[in-house]
Amino acid sequence: MASLGLAQRIRIGLDGNSGVEFPMMGRLNFGKKRVGFRVMASEGQSVEPDLSVTVNGLKMPNPFVIGSGPPGTNYTVMKRAFDEGWGGVIAKTVSLEADKVKNVTPRYAKLRADANGSAKGQIIGWQNIELISDRPLETMLKEFKQLKEEYPDRILIASIMEEYNKAAWEELIYRCEETGIDAFEINFSCPHGMPERRMGAAVGQDCDLLEEVCRWINAVATVPVWAKMTPNITDITKPARVALNQGCEGVSAINTIMSVMGINLDTLRPEPCVEGYSTPGGYSSKAVHPIALAKVMNIARMMKSEFGDKDYSLSAIGGVETGGDAAEFILLGADTVQVCTGVMMHGYGLVKTLCSELKDFMRKHNFSSIEDFRGTSLEYFTTHTDLVRRQQEAIRQRKAVKKGLQSDKDWTGDGFVQETESMVSN
Repeated sequence: MASLGLAQRIRIGLDGNSGVEFPMMGRLNFGKKRVGFRVMASEGQSVEPDLSVTVNGLKMPNPFVIGSGPPGTNYTVMKRAFDEGWGGVIAKTVSLEADKVKNVTPRYAKLRADANGSAKGQIIGWQNIELISDRPLETMLKEFKQLKEEYPDRILIASIMEEYNKAAWEELIYRCEETGIDAFEINFSCPHGMPERRMGAAVGQDCDLLEEVCRWINAVATVPVWAKMTPNITDITKPARVALNQGCEGVSAINTIMSVMGINLDTLRPEPCVEGYSTPGGYSSKAVHPIALAKVMNIARMMKSEFGDKDYSLSAIGGVETGGDAAEFILLGADTVQVCTGVMMHGYGLVKTLCSELKDFMRKHNFSSIEDFRGTSLEYFTTHTDLVRRQQEAIRQRKAVKKGLQSDKDWTGDGFVQETESMVSN
């Protein structure tokens, strides 16, 4: 959908000891066909991994993207993200009428690994009942423009959401594009509050609505569009397929999982507690990572089988706190990896740890680029029926090759030397 131009690279040092390549983030004129080369290191050769990625023509210094939410809520924090070295930033979701958005406090609750919920226990789950941006759209647009003027080579993505109204979607797209943003992520997946206005997950869970809204969006957008998927659905591949068929360049998955964090056994009230009451909200952090892996795997397999010859992208989200977490998503086919709750827990400097640990993983396997291993693990998923068949065949083959004698009764006089040799280990 986007009209893409040429790119350059500049080299910027993140600290006094090392530099990271920050490609100029123009849009490359290669149409829908991914251009890339797999360069594998020879045995014993030292490789300095290259984390840069090109996604829908957008060049990023690494695959780590700030996920839409509090870490992208205003100019100050988005600037901090760019300065720390994040590959891209997705701003908190905006809409035309911010005055309709009313947030409450407290709006978060934590789940800890300690059985008794000790404050010292590791945080494994995080729930929020936060809505989209409550800041005036004009303010957010002004800050988008300022960020693009100060960081023209960095990727800024606008997350947008609107009610079921074609004119409203068109206006929001036009106004955001005027600021110079690089792409859109369409929030079809917020699980709480917004569906009451036929927004967010109310669209993402209804493929007929989703098809129509995607058609409206892609008829006017001139930059790449990613559709953000809800996990609160039986088959996540269905809305992902609809979004791609209606012109979206990519999908993001997953948004938060609908949840009730818990009940306070002293007060008998649910958490997070607002004036004695609560509402189901979105669940994130480490505990959702295995669920996110399964959803991303299913989308990636669908994209590979049905859209394999097209340059569609997949942005993975869910419980990323380490470079290993990110590597798992990339091994399943993700082009980029988003982090939101992880930044809220560990700060913007987390990106340095993520990059370092991902490079360690790549060195271990002699991978020189992200494309060297993206999607490698997809082929190892199959059906349970096929697992049974494979195991039965492996057992059959092991039985066919006897190693040594099974019992003293198996010794023979004629083959005694050979039988003895068959049980020697060296």
